[in-house]
Amino acid sequence: MTQETPLRFFPTNAARSASALPSPRGLARALAGAGIFLRRHRGAIVATQWCVVLFYSALVVIPAFLPVPPRSGAHILDNLRLFAQFVFWGLWWPGVMLATVFLGRVWCGFFCPEGYLSELASRHGRGKAAPGWLKWPVWPFIAFVITTVYGQLISVYEYAEAALLILGGSTLAAVAIGLIYGRGRRVWCRYLCPASGVFAVLAKIAPLHYKVDRVAWDRGQAPQSGEKEEAGTGKLNCPPLVDVRRMVSASDCHACARCAGQHGAVRLAGRSPFSEILDPDVPARTTDALTLLFGVLGVATAAFQWTVSPWFLQLKIGIATWLVEHDHFILLESNAPWWLLTHYPERNDVFTWLDGLLVLGYLLGGGFLLGVGLCLGPLVAAWLVRRLAPVLNWQRFALALAPLGATSVILGLTMTTVTQLRGELLPLPWVPHLRIAFLAAGCFVTLWLILALIRKHVSGALVRMVTFGVMCLPVALMATLWSLAFLAW
Repeated sequence: MTQETPLRFFPTNAARSASALPSPRGLARALAGAGIFLRRHRGAIVATQWCVVLFYSALVVIPAFLPVPPRSGAHILDNLRLFAQFVFWGLWWPGVMLATVFLGRVWCGFFCPEGYLSELASRHGRGKAAPGWLKWPVWPFIAFVITTVYGQLISVYEYAEAALLILGGSTLAAVAIGLIYGRGRRVWCRYLCPASGVFAVLAKIAPLHYKVDRVAWDRGQAPQSGEKEEAGTGKLNCPPLVDVRRMVSASDCHACARCAGQHGAVRLAGRSPFSEILDPDVPARTTDALTLLFGVLGVATAAFQWTVSPWFLQLKIGIATWLVEHDHFILLESNAPWWLLTHYPERNDVFTWLDGLLVLGYLLGGGFLLGVGLCLGPLVAAWLVRRLAPVLNWQRFALALAPLGATSVILGLTMTTVTQLRGELLPLPWVPHLRIAFLAAGCFVTLWLILALIRKHVSGALVRMVTFGVMCLPVALMATLWSLAFLAW
């Protein structure tokens, strides 16, 4: 008896399955070709950007001049204000964050209306060089905090007037910066955009990026056949002012494909989501670490959760009671204009001065305290390994929390999505389970990245174990806060 009969079909099927799957080398060629394709079809991308500009403008401008819908009787599909609110805050922005996590800053490079209009204005503006004060790397973090806090004070997620004020104002500022500085560049995006810091952090874990072969660039090798027209050796005008030749991080790259094939050294490529943070040759910038700890995980978390926090409610009741008992009523008045504090009497949604002060204090104070608590883990971890692995500074440990930051901001943004869908009386019994599963996945990926970082650079089982235990604390803190918001509050 032979074994040919029972085994004959299995190798054949396995071979067919293997041949049906693209090889790693074939996938790499396909990605590189996709980058060249995008560069060659720049006209279609520009047309897409104009479509986004028009759609974005309609969503932001038109609803602001329509009547405020009543609390009952109006629905997403029959009221333009509610429809725009759902599309913009319920779908658009969560989708932008997800796209950044998986594809890099494609929103910036292909779709962002602010970036495109700023670049367009820059082509016809004064073309002045960006001054030194404008290049201060902390501006995006400050702009993010101001925009986040102000948006909560005027209820930007709920009212079209607030959205027009913040988003329209930001767009006008981007165009003004473009008219003054740069020459066909995106000075606004690089130095001032409130979302730039967040995108820079999330893009670090994107599995797609534009990879630069520094040796090939310096050698100035001839482009491959079929790429001569698009991948020449001339000077490259990178809109976000990235030094492409020395680019090692996806943080500042807008993934616009305009450098694809340049000198035969730049290509769209896949990578491990952990590779950038694990690589000691990629700088771990302090501004990115601060944006993640105090912005994405600090102030933004407080902004997402203050409306459901019993701590905020108890603080408000306590202070209001004291003010009434002592005949201090000024802070209990609700005469602020809508552009300063939420003021929509027709919907019984009015902030008192006390409300405004408490929201301001809760977001800034609570976000700062949360950021400090999260920062302790990276600081202590860096101190523990300072001699064994000096490359592991606190900034790199902090950036290892990037997957948790992505999880947190997506969970927070989708809270608005769920609220809007529940307002349509849709049954969503699966939402709590999905939230906990997503939170657990984000925590697991973060812990895996932390462990990989420690194992790669630190020797000694005891030091590894203690360092990993210390870095578990910020993960546990964020997991606890989100669990309270979803299960207890």
